[in-house]
Amino acid sequence: METRLSAVAGVGNGSLSQRATGRSYWQMRRGAEGPLRRTDAHARTAPVPPGAMFVPCGSSAPPDFEGFTLLLPAVSVGNVGQLAVDLVIFTLDMPKVGYFYTDCLVPMVGNNPYAAAAAENSTELSINAEVYSLPSKKLVVLQIRSPFVKNKYRSFCQTLLSWVKSSRCAKVILLSSSHAYQCDDQQLHGTPLRYLLSPAIQKTAGELMQRLNWKEMEKVAAYPGVNDTDMVLRIPGGGITTLLFSESCSNGIQMAVLLKFCSEGDNIPDALALVNYLNEWIQLVKSEQKSDAPATPSQWKIPHSWRLLFGSGLPLALF
Repeated sequence: METRLSAVAGVGNGSLSQRATGRSYWQMRRGAEGPLRRTDAHARTAPVPPGAMFVPCGSSAPPDFEGFTLLLPAVSVGNVGQLAVDLVIFTLDMPKVGYFYTDCLVPMVGNNPYAAAAAENSTELSINAEVYSLPSKKLVVLQIRSPFVKNKYRSFCQTLLSWVKSSRCAKVILLSSSHAYQCDDQQLHGTPLRYLLSPAIQKTAGELMQRLNWKEMEKVAAYPGVNDTDMVLRIPGGGITTLLFSESCSNGIQMAVLLKFCSEGDNIPDALALVNYLNEWIQLVKSEQKSDAPATPSQWKIPHSWRLLFGSGLPLALF
């Protein structure tokens, strides 16, 4: 998964990431060359208030997310959630409205993953957690592009949910994945797609999930072969999924988790399957042939940075 992150972040083409010294690229440049001049969008962001997590772009007031749906990925097996979020942002041409200021993620900086090589915004930089918004669909998206710092999972979940409450988001949808090789017998039947609903969203979304014939994520025995009566929720390879879901349940947050069983490799088909699964519910993209038909894979636009998902190819000098 570590090698995939550079492509998901759009940094496969001349990335500038954190060095072994523990200082960020910006800190090193400032120390070596004095104040650094920047032309990207982050140079025009507002000052970071103490204790803040979301920082808006520009000097204007923070955008209003009341009643919006927050969509975000878990950093999980195959980076499926992150790839699916890339498809949503690029297909809907969502503008960036800010970023998350947090010490819970590994620092990174790289090229704009959604810009073509000759585009005007190709010189913009991207960091580890950025926020995109589309008011016409009441949608706000958080894209996470780097792994979590060890022992910072709970801190991130608590701070994120605190921001969700203060922003008055209507609901949270987490896109995730889980190791296919750790499925138990009951999870091997039928579709590899699953969902979870917190008690707060069960009333509004539960019946719809049943009409869609979706399968809820099964609980498994806490001690297989020893005690099969105690059932627990386990999502191996799911990153913060279980923790964030349990924290949402405890805090009365309306949260839905959509996930897919998969393996590491070429996970583009998994991302397309997951984003179509999401689209069945909230209808982000509709078929061109029929207004109420679900989207097909060809209707999702592939970000330019995905060309380097597995590196830049073999040098011709080898042949």
